[in-house]
Amino acid sequence: MSLLQKRLAIFMLTLVLLITGFVTGSYIQKGDAQPIKKMSRLDLIVDQGVIRVGTTGDYKPFTYLNPQTKEYEGYDIDAAKMLAKDLGVKVKFVKTTWPTLMSDLKANKFDIAMGGITRTLEREKTAHLTLPYIKDGKSPLIRKADQDRFKSLADIDQQGVKIGVNPGGTNEKFVRENLKKAEIVLVQNNLEIPNMVAEGKVDVMITDSTEARYYAKQNDKLLAILTENPFNLHQKGYLINRSDVDYQNWINLWMEEMQLHGQFKALEKKWIN
Repeated sequence: MSLLQKRLAIFMLTLVLLITGFVTGSYIQKGDAQPIKKMSRLDLIVDQGVIRVGTTGDYKPFTYLNPQTKEYEGYDIDAAKMLAKDLGVKVKFVKTTWPTLMSDLKANKFDIAMGGITRTLEREKTAHLTLPYIKDGKSPLIRKADQDRFKSLADIDQQGVKIGVNPGGTNEKFVRENLKKAEIVLVQNNLEIPNMVAEGKVDVMITDSTEARYYAKQNDKLLAILTENPFNLHQKGYLINRSDVDYQNWINLWMEEMQLHGQFKALEKKWIN
């Protein structure tokens, strides 16, 4: 074989390897330098010194934007601050909404979403949900005066019953899938619905039992029912982008450490129990 033929053979072999992806993937070749791995969001957060946390601010006791202080507060707000501390960075809260939660995440408006987010198979199709940190389920919040009127989902799903629900989240999804006779009243601000129940503007709020119990403690006109036997069961988790294993692993290990050392239990005692 001539020198020209050898060079041509080497060239063809290299071309085949490139086409088949042997030299491609998550590594970038630059001359004879060592391969450089694509930077994880974890590295970017540490390098920039800040983690951006998307939160709705309308879902007590997990996330609440206090109008007096203009600051976020709640179970997951405290957790976000602990997350930032363990990363060695600052935390920046970014306002999002339930209808735009997924699109805001994909648009890179924040690095993680926190605030009572339910883990669902539908959400996992387009994003990544972390390990769970609390178990919950859908339960009704009603007026105490109606405790003999509403004792089951069938009692609630009747003509003339008004259900207050915020759009875009799992509350609306559950209501639309399970209530066919009752009137559904969409309320943009989730924080307004408990007072609407207390004032008789709507009859029932179906939400996570944690939130139902919280508002029942705050207002003696209200009653959270069926919290020990909710209509369904689900778990809360945090929402991040897919396809970043290093970042996912770090967040999940952090959550396991939080569980191991009782820090989630401490937050539950502070904000829920």
